[in-house]
Amino acid sequence: MNPMHDLLQGLANKHLTLGTVESMTGGLFAAEATSIPGASHVFKGSIVTYSNQIKTGLVGVSPAIIQAHGVVSDAVAKEMARLGRQRLGVDVCISVTGNAGPTAEPGKAPVGEVHLALATKKAVWAFGVNCKGDRESIRKQAVDLMVQFGLSMFRPVERVGQVPQENAPKKLMSAQEINELLKDVDSMIN
Repeated sequence: MNPMHDLLQGLANKHLTLGTVESMTGGLFAAEATSIPGASHVFKGSIVTYSNQIKTGLVGVSPAIIQAHGVVSDAVAKEMARLGRQRLGVDVCISVTGNAGPTAEPGKAPVGEVHLALATKKAVWAFGVNCKGDRESIRKQAVDLMVQFGLSMFRPVERVGQVPQENAPKKLMSAQEINELLKDVDSMIN
């Protein structure tokens, strides 16, 4: 099956809606989601926040958080997901921020560093990965990771796709965090 289809179907089965806030992917997740017939029953939209001005002005990410943690960070990804969920009026919001390259500025995130977050009404989870490859490959990997992160709400992480070792998350979600996420999804519909 198609992982994006599985994600949308899993959300539909739980009567949940989905939105995204995409930075370095520039709307690739939204394009993939909307290529699936019937996606509009679940996927409500995406905010593309390619610039910091859009992250702060449209989504509401605090400039202080960007300054303190850098735009490519768990902290910014969490704010993008949390605030994006509110702005889009959805049950679940997945965000991504990162550096797809081909260059990195001194003192900034290296090429391939990607941070993702998932927000529900009760909590926000985030993790970072190091992706390898060219710009388009890194962007595609980020979209695939967004889908896998969403699928983690319905399946144990060890059964959700395989992330190559060199792309392994810097901080994996603990079993307790996964259980809390699964309870959170169930509590949104019960």
